[in-house]
Amino acid sequence: MRYLFLTAVLLLGQIVTALSPAEWRPQSIYFLLTDRFGRSDNSTSAGCDVGERIYCGGTWRGIINHLDYIQGMGFTAIWITPVTKQLSQNTGVGEAFHGYWQQDIYNVDPHLGTSDDLKALSAALHARGMYLMVDVVANHMGYAGAGSSVDYSVFSPFNSSSYFHSYCSISDYNDQSNVENCWLGDNTVSLPDLDTYRTDVKDLWNNWVSELVSKYSIDGLRIDTVKHVQKSFWPDFNAAAGVYSVGEVFDGNPSYTCDYQNYMDGVLNYPIYYPLLNAFQSSSGSISNLYNMINTVKSGCKDSTLLGNFIENHDNARFPSYTGDYSQAKNVISFLFLSDGIPIVYAGQEQHYSGGNDPYNREAVWLSEYSTTAELYKHIATTNKIRKLAVSADSSYITYKNVPFYQDNHTLAMKKGSNSPVITVLSNAGSSGSSYTLSLGGSGYSSGAKLTELYTCTSITVDSNGNIAVPMASGQPRVLVLTSTVGNSGLCG
Repeated sequence: MRYLFLTAVLLLGQIVTALSPAEWRPQSIYFLLTDRFGRSDNSTSAGCDVGERIYCGGTWRGIINHLDYIQGMGFTAIWITPVTKQLSQNTGVGEAFHGYWQQDIYNVDPHLGTSDDLKALSAALHARGMYLMVDVVANHMGYAGAGSSVDYSVFSPFNSSSYFHSYCSISDYNDQSNVENCWLGDNTVSLPDLDTYRTDVKDLWNNWVSELVSKYSIDGLRIDTVKHVQKSFWPDFNAAAGVYSVGEVFDGNPSYTCDYQNYMDGVLNYPIYYPLLNAFQSSSGSISNLYNMINTVKSGCKDSTLLGNFIENHDNARFPSYTGDYSQAKNVISFLFLSDGIPIVYAGQEQHYSGGNDPYNREAVWLSEYSTTAELYKHIATTNKIRKLAVSADSSYITYKNVPFYQDNHTLAMKKGSNSPVITVLSNAGSSGSSYTLSLGGSGYSSGAKLTELYTCTSITVDSNGNIAVPMASGQPRVLVLTSTVGNSGLCG
């Protein structure tokens, strides 16, 4: 009886402290590779040759050392890469610094610190009113060698071939059975694919994730390689975690990707990622494709306000590898924050890092010396304040579906919120774009309404026809709200 009582208390405590999907909507997330963000010794000069694909020395203690830097941009949560113990050797294509080649799920990766260090990171975040999201992998383990010669005894707890699908390499991504049952990786590092239809495999994973969340007071999960596991696996896994879970479905087809939201809380917004990149990587990008995709995702996904918005991550080339224009970079950042979904910024994005595809997009952030005067660092901080103002000024803002209402060859205008909509105007014209005044109708504001443009602190009055004269210059984004709501937001004096 005493055991049952204590168990009930512990479960109640977990429910009380867990962060629900609804509580994640107003958050903003800073995503970092633990090995590449901060070192325990606080060095800002320690070398990190991304081409070598080896551990560079980042740790959980190193993250704690620089939480001021993250919070200074206004972020309320961090997402860290997987914490489990990895295969130990240099494989010929690098080491497991990224965390996706796990071998022992019950122990943490000693390169990143100790179990107590990870608990300390969680505690340090919570002391600031911030939250911890952890990356997890349920699809596969990691083995240095060919799939046909795996020594299964190196895995804990899946130490027998019976836990895995028989070896086959994924050969057809249009064949869902092939995607789910065959293996990722190659003959240098194979990623043995777990048979997640087995009851014992499902039970092990569900018990593990529940214990992981409880042990480290985790507030949310990012789940790797979701489309490589059958959909029916995910509801129980998500429920066992007891926290908001956002899955990686690496596919830009909205009908394919959105369906996974019927099995877990959210997915990364790859359907928006591709047209967003295309729209702003040059002045000739297609605004109309992005305009249309906003509406497609809004209607096709179960809840577009629970998707994870991004323009950079460790699997895709950084935005400045396509264009070095700061104005275009600012516009995509503003879109992430002021459209439907939870904004995710990838560490180094605020420093305008320009690495291309993996491994060159996995740079060490400490080499920037954590500059808080960097142009995009300041832009992100301002944009975070704008989003927080919108959330506080309108209780419906965070669940109200974004409405694109104007487009031309270079411009996209959107409104979000019911009572006093936030108007966001984006341009792909770039820093050399001309200055002009854009006349916008259909904003929802009536004649005489007093608005403030929050990046320039310009006062604007809606004219007698209900149009807003928006001052555009150098391709910069613009955001307008009712002047009466600005108050003590820290914006515009």
